[in-house]
Amino acid sequence: MQLSLGHDPAMDFAGSLPAFVVAVVLISASPGPAMALILRRAAVRGFAGAVPTVLGLEAGLYLWALFAAAGLAALVAASEVAFIVLRVIGAGFLLYLGIKAWRSAWRSRRTVTAPGDDDEVPGESARGWAKAFGEGAVVMLANPKAAAFMIAFYPQFVPADRPLFAMTALLALLQVGIEIVLYLVLAALVGRASSWFRRSAVRRRLDAVSGTVLVGLGVRMAVDGR
Repeated sequence: MQLSLGHDPAMDFAGSLPAFVVAVVLISASPGPAMALILRRAAVRGFAGAVPTVLGLEAGLYLWALFAAAGLAALVAASEVAFIVLRVIGAGFLLYLGIKAWRSAWRSRRTVTAPGDDDEVPGESARGWAKAFGEGAVVMLANPKAAAFMIAFYPQFVPADRPLFAMTALLALLQVGIEIVLYLVLAALVGRASSWFRRSAVRRRLDAVSGTVLVGLGVRMAVDGR
């Protein structure tokens, strides 16, 4: 007697996970606003200062994944007005962060003892944490390319007979977990040299370079089409 083995969607999903993990690692390692924000924050504030930025970025990413699963991201990507509005907001925020870094570099040239925008104010650590978290979340949520990416990326790994929302939420959790680990390792490596980065001359150059990178990313987001 010949046995006929049925198709197992669970095996298909499990088999696609290695490809998903590799794709996430490659995407996470690519240069962009998230990487620039994390590197600057870790260099200036050390590992602990970079943690809220990483968590804010990943919270924004997870929300975009849920929006994609619910169909909201598709509406944003399809709407010319919504796409342009998000692009302007995202570009404006990156320009704001870049100009803020430039101002910090300029002030440090005028007086060695002037604190930078990211220097901790005594008694305001909770506010600083929330501010860094919010900056990360806004950078991610105000990127319209994230909407288009989520729409195209996750369905490739969701079996046709599985619920799209639940599976996307699960895959997004896996991506968030992978990226948090990778970004925190990066922040820890950079943070080990944070005392050197905080030296006046080094901090001034760091602010100038990171400001230029953020402004450049903001300009590129503003002029890029779909």
